[in-house]
Amino acid sequence: MSVFSAVAEPHRRQILDLLREGEMSAGELVERMDLSQPGVSKHLKALREAGLVAVRVHGRRRVYALEPEPLEEIVDWLEPYRMLWSSRLDRLEHHLRENP
Repeated sequence: MSVFSAVAEPHRRQILDLLREGEMSAGELVERMDLSQPGVSKHLKALREAGLVAVRVHGRRRVYALEPEPLEEIVDWLEPYRMLWSSRLDRLEHHLRENP
């Protein structure tokens, strides 16, 4: 699964947001989300396939952690759009200064 496909799904983005806080087990993610355990597991699998989540075994639990490096692909894709909006906002700022 591509990074773009992985983050297109809202529950997957919510999982990524939660994992920004630190490592969590699937059970902890279920408690924090309005989603069943099988649903969380399905999304974690997709995120692992995209390289966005790493898993390690800690005793009897599986602990998940965010792997942010693949998000660089999205950042790189967004850069031209960021530059486009930046130039438009600069022009707007210039217009507002010239026409108070």
